[in-house]
Amino acid sequence: MMSIIILVGAYRYYAGLAGEYGRTKWHFGLLAIAVYFGAHIAFGFSYGFYKEMTQPGSLEEESYNTFSFINLVGWIISILAVYVFYKILEKKFEKGKQQKPLLEIEEIGNNEQL
Repeated sequence: MMSIIILVGAYRYYAGLAGEYGRTKWHFGLLAIAVYFGAHIAFGFSYGFYKEMTQPGSLEEESYNTFSFINLVGWIISILAVYVFYKILEKKFEKGKQQKPLLEIEEIGNNEQL
């Protein structure tokens, strides 16, 4: 349930960024979901690998269907990954916005006044 709330927030966060810079909102919303799941899965695999290497056979005994400290850490790392990727996209869009000529300059001469 917590992941769904985080995903909705991340989707809206990225869609807002896309709307601000004139991009397709749902593309970037899906990108937010992919970044969240990618970070969460990467953390899960790395934790599982570490746990299995330090204590062989310990993963067969544990059940991660309930709330645990590891789930909380996974959520925090995933949220941080979404935020860092958001800031990278924001800087990229801002840089692209500064390099483009102003739209008003391009439109000079296109409007014929009668």
